[in-house]
Amino acid sequence: MIRGYFGVGVENLSKAHNAGAVYRTAHAFGADFVFAFGEGLPRRLLEQVDTSKVGRHVPFYRYQGWEEFVLPEGCALVGVELCEGARDLTKFLHPKRAVYIFGPERGDLSAQVRGQCRAVVRIPTRFCVNVGIAAAVVLYDRLLCLGGGTRTGIGAEKES
Repeated sequence: MIRGYFGVGVENLSKAHNAGAVYRTAHAFGADFVFAFGEGLPRRLLEQVDTSKVGRHVPFYRYQGWEEFVLPEGCALVGVELCEGARDLTKFLHPKRAVYIFGPERGDLSAQVRGQCRAVVRIPTRFCVNVGIAAAVVLYDRLLCLGGGTRTGIGAEKES
C-alpha cells in the first residue's frame, strides 16, 4: 500500500477532451483531489468528456488564479513540463505528499506556477506528448516509484 496522498491539476487547458482525460486518469490512479487553474472549461463540457465522473468521487476545485490556491501543509508542488532545467522523470523520487500540475496544450506552465514548484519534471521524450498521456505516464511512474506492488510473471522468477 502506498502511503501519502496526491492531487492533480491543470493550468489553462483549452480542450475539454484533454481535461477529461487528465481527470479520468487521476481518478483511475487514486488521486485524492483534482483542480484547474485559469478560465478553464465550462463545467457542462467537462461533464460530457469525463466518463469516470470524477467530480462525483473526488473533490474538484476550480481557481481563477494562483493566489486562491492553498497547497496542503507538507505537500510538494510538482510541475510537469518538457523544458530546459526540468528533472528527468526516470530519476525523480516522487514525494509521498504531492500535487502534480500540467500546463496547457500549446504552451507552458505560467512563470508564477513554475516558481512555486518544488520540482519540475520532464518525461524523456523527443517532443511533447498529449497532456492526458503525460498524466498517465507521471502517475504510473509514481505508482512504480512508491511501491505499487511486487512484479510477477516471466522473468520475475529466480534463476536456479
